[in-house]
Amino acid sequence: MSGHDHLMDTVYRYQRHIYDLTRKYYLLGRDGLIADLAPPPGGAVLEIGCGTGRNLIAVGRAWTGARLYGVDISEAMLETARISVAKAGLSDRALLAQGDACRFDPQTLFGQAKFERVFISYALSMIPNWEAALAQAAACVAPGGRLEIVDFGQQERLPSLWKLLLFGWLARFHVSPRRELGLAIERLAKDMGGFPHSRALYRGYAVRGGLIRV
Repeated sequence: MSGHDHLMDTVYRYQRHIYDLTRKYYLLGRDGLIADLAPPPGGAVLEIGCGTGRNLIAVGRAWTGARLYGVDISEAMLETARISVAKAGLSDRALLAQGDACRFDPQTLFGQAKFERVFISYALSMIPNWEAALAQAAACVAPGGRLEIVDFGQQERLPSLWKLLLFGWLARFHVSPRRELGLAIERLAKDMGGFPHSRALYRGYAVRGGLIRV
């Protein structure tokens, strides 16, 4: 093991046990994204950077007909995710695999190349080559499907001291909010013939974005 996968395993080897308890207070917008997914009956939903499985479990409960797939670079996080998915009774509907968000092969990992819904929740800000991960995610979207993203925003309408403190704290965990996310989504949608969207949430604390693939 080397590189980013080793870093993520190091960061989350112990944090994974308290991750969901602590993150629910500041990873805002995740549940709104899940409520908006609305996959078609029997549709495939892929989460890139699935972490502990918290979001996939919520998707499975909200959208009972969906087939669930999750990929994460950290095997430590996936260990926790598999246990959580089993406890939630979703093992028969969920398939998890280790892979790099920038270059995984969904056909090899899951036996499926395209998904009706693909989403990324607070992961792009942790991926060094985040634009490659964004392009990879879009490539996994089936025609007529959607890519949905939520992550830290630029804190536009919050006090400057708050932004300074938050960004400094996030940097300790190798998290860098992506200022160019909206523009990157627009460029990607133009290149692939899709329809982009992006908007700030909670006075800029978070950002929701994505695209519909034609």
